[in-house]
Amino acid sequence: MARNRMADRTDRTLLRELIRDPAATIVALASATGLARNTVRARLTRYDEDGTLRSFQNRVDPAVLGYPLRAYVVTSVTQRKLGRVGESLAEIPEVVEVLGLTGITDLLIRVVAKDADDLYRIAGRILDVDGVKRTTTGLVMREMVPYRVEQLL
Repeated sequence: MARNRMADRTDRTLLRELIRDPAATIVALASATGLARNTVRARLTRYDEDGTLRSFQNRVDPAVLGYPLRAYVVTSVTQRKLGRVGESLAEIPEVVEVLGLTGITDLLIRVVAKDADDLYRIAGRILDVDGVKRTTTGLVMREMVPYRVEQLL
């Protein structure tokens, strides 16, 4: 949803149903929510246009692709090289997300790996990036609370 627009009751109803059944057709969504098909179609189009719904990639588990290990690499960088660091990190296939932070560190890099040796190699590639000053890697041992937003609706 556009950052300057808040979800209304219709959005919340439709989004709740999409969380329950992401593959639902427009007809099924209209039936489940009591909304008109044209309303559902218009809202889905708007969600696509304004970025309300994220990429399908977010739903694919990297483990099924041969990358069962997940880790976060906390990274300090030279500020004036931040843009180039981001571009370089995007070239490492196992880097699945990079977040810029304030406070204790500069970047939080989410990576996936085939095994511990592969993670070591990936961490080395990150350290080799011009502008990266220091990293600390934390292996994800267990997902305690999965990503969720339904409780916000």
